[in-house]
Amino acid sequence: MPGIEAGGIAVVLVARSAIAAAPRAEMERLAGQVSGLHEIALATYAFTEQGQPALREVVANLRRRPFREIRLVPLLFPMEASFRAWIGRTLARWQLEWDTEGPAIRIGPGPNASERLTDLVSDLVETAGREKPFMPAEHPATTGSVVAAAHRRVLVCQGGPCNEAGAAAIWGHLRNEQEGQSLRTAGSGMMSATTSCLGPCSLAPVVQVWPEGTVYGGVNEAGIDAIIREHLLGDRPVESLAYPANGRKQALRLRE
Repeated sequence: MPGIEAGGIAVVLVARSAIAAAPRAEMERLAGQVSGLHEIALATYAFTEQGQPALREVVANLRRRPFREIRLVPLLFPMEASFRAWIGRTLARWQLEWDTEGPAIRIGPGPNASERLTDLVSDLVETAGREKPFMPAEHPATTGSVVAAAHRRVLVCQGGPCNEAGAAAIWGHLRNEQEGQSLRTAGSGMMSATTSCLGPCSLAPVVQVWPEGTVYGGVNEAGIDAIIREHLLGDRPVESLAYPANGRKQALRLRE
């Protein structure tokens, strides 16, 4: 109802990723419970990495509606201290890209800050005690796996500086586009993976495309879109984002 939504509070339950229907349904159920709380005009959910709806899309849509504030509630345990930091920096970057005013956005501390966490864990321990004992299968599955014929591999760095620069959101955008555009088989085909530090930390977030070995730095969602369009599908490295492997120190170039 517009009268209730105007000036109200929107809540976004935030998880890392989900590609199957069951976890998405669970998030939907939790959001439905939250929507009944006092002052909550709307409750929904989003994923920071792979999965739909993506956090960027959800926040962008909510900012266009007349909420008083948007509360992001991470459902992660344990939750690393860096999570809130990179979410905050990523939100600031997104808002600069959107270039429009919107409601205040607050980021919650995560489940570890709740005084009721011990009660929740105790309940889960008791519930586990009512489950049937696990028994290994007598005949393990012998089904095979497909070895992809994809020509390219896209690596998204998950080292410390890249994580702090929001690499998880970049990874999620890549995976969602990979699924949406069928990139595993489109063009020369591609597979993607996260990796530990790729080396040029000052260029964070860093993405590398093989077999060319092209290193891309300062990659955001628009950069991923350009890499897909020009490099993966067009067979042309994106020169404006690429950094040559010349063995020399390089600083991140500023983009207009």
